[in-house]
Amino acid sequence: MLRKEIIYWDSKKLDRQMELAMYGHYGISVLLFPSTTDSYLENEENGLIQAIQPLIEGGRFKVFSIGSLNYESWLAKDKTNEEKSKTHNKYNQYVIEEVLPFIFGECGCEVPIITAGAAIGAYHAANTFFRRPDIFLGTVAMSGTFNIRHFSKDYFEKDVNCYYNSPVHFLPELKDNYWLSFLKSKKHIYLLSGRGENEYPENSEHLSNILNDKQIQNKLEIWGPEWGHNYNTWKKMLSNVLANYL
Repeated sequence: MLRKEIIYWDSKKLDRQMELAMYGHYGISVLLFPSTTDSYLENEENGLIQAIQPLIEGGRFKVFSIGSLNYESWLAKDKTNEEKSKTHNKYNQYVIEEVLPFIFGECGCEVPIITAGAAIGAYHAANTFFRRPDIFLGTVAMSGTFNIRHFSKDYFEKDVNCYYNSPVHFLPELKDNYWLSFLKSKKHIYLLSGRGENEYPENSEHLSNILNDKQIQNKLEIWGPEWGHNYNTWKKMLSNVLANYL
């Protein structure tokens, strides 16, 4: 029987109630972001949790599935770019300053954490990891875009917060040996994409090339044309990475 628990708390960073779904008893912690909605239950509702359930029940992984604020930040249609950027920054703070302490408290210590997600969830997973490699063990980013200019458009040049939330921009310019040493020590950076409908494998290839230029280990997997931008693809990808590489 899969252990599942829903946690609610009042977020001081976001000034609202937030939720988190926790699956499993112990194992490497996986911080899982939603893909196409803001819901913390999206991954379960689309079968992603069930796809990795044997690994959770076997004690290899404990999953923390959180919500996002995509439709109040870069996917919002009724907000200015400045408002979107500020919301995104608050969300980053929420993850680091509220979600992580909860995970550490739940697990009893500062456990290793893998970030994971697909589509815009892949962006959040990768961005969260690359901004704080001192905290996270690695990332599994599936079918992602890692260029926030896709969302911010011309506003990108006006807000330094956009630059520091765009891995394909800040990573090439990263020269601080303190942060580079953390990144170069990581062995669990996985970038995956299909070549099927609505997939853009060049996004993952571009990020992988940047990492290679920085001598940062990463594993790039580009699957075939039968793998499109959907949960059937992501279920197979995530279960394969967790089962075989971690």
